[in-house]
Amino acid sequence: MTPNFADRDGWIWLDGELVPWREARVHVLTHTLHYGLGVFEGVRAYETSRGPRFFRLGDHTDRLFDSAHILQIAMPLGKDDLLAAQREVFAANGLSEGYLRPVVYLGTETMGLRGEELSVHVAIACWPWPDYMGAESRERGMAVRTSSYTRHHVNVTMCKAKANGNYINSILALREAEAAGCDEALLLDNEGYATEGSGENVFLVKDAVLHTPELTSCLPGITRDTIITFARELGWEVVERRITRDEFYIADEAFFTGTAAEVLPIRTLDGRVIGNGGRGPMTGELQALYFDQVRGRREAHPEWHTPAA
Repeated sequence: MTPNFADRDGWIWLDGELVPWREARVHVLTHTLHYGLGVFEGVRAYETSRGPRFFRLGDHTDRLFDSAHILQIAMPLGKDDLLAAQREVFAANGLSEGYLRPVVYLGTETMGLRGEELSVHVAIACWPWPDYMGAESRERGMAVRTSSYTRHHVNVTMCKAKANGNYINSILALREAEAAGCDEALLLDNEGYATEGSGENVFLVKDAVLHTPELTSCLPGITRDTIITFARELGWEVVERRITRDEFYIADEAFFTGTAAEVLPIRTLDGRVIGNGGRGPMTGELQALYFDQVRGRREAHPEWHTPAA
């Protein structure tokens, strides 16, 4: 049975205090519920030999503040306060690893698009979240369909903000892909170039070179940045550019990256088998590096790890 996220034990950090999970509620006239103007993040904590560690917590927190600034939402607390709050709620829930969801939303003072004099609220929930698509998908890969829905244009919505309302586009694309028997969608921009998945950045490998769409209509993914860092440290060439979807058809390898998805190979796109139809060797090497990193098995980049307690 699918879990009901409203019906569970634990604690949620809400506007400066820990609230019992079932009591963390908002009013039905909350402005963000009606108009979608809010921002959020997704953060993971992993169990390591030195205890639970958040992965790139500071970078996620910086991006949340950047998103709020882009959308002219005045954050009601500072970065240090939010960093402490995320550690507090994780510890209160007694998790060894899990997923955190900080969300910033607007209050009930007025309705209408102007949204004048609205209060700003912050909530942070956390819960266990295993593999996004299942462990098998890490090796076997995902079946992907190019979406009929165009990704956001840079002057239609703010693509560098991880905004609540932006994800309507993602939901429509993912539902369409699943209805066609696929696992995920690949979205194109208004000129027909590949951008990203419904919630992940995307890469392809061709002739031992790693390619990924430039950050025009794409969210600047933190896992994306991690993978690019690994590749360059390995001495691989990384190219950020416009990519057509048929380049994916004839790629040697392709994969998605994201905090929830981590590193997931793509086995087919639009019915075309990519490479060997599974996890390619460069994807496998990057995937192994990623899991060694987040689980504390590498000495490199200690700045990416924050103790959860």
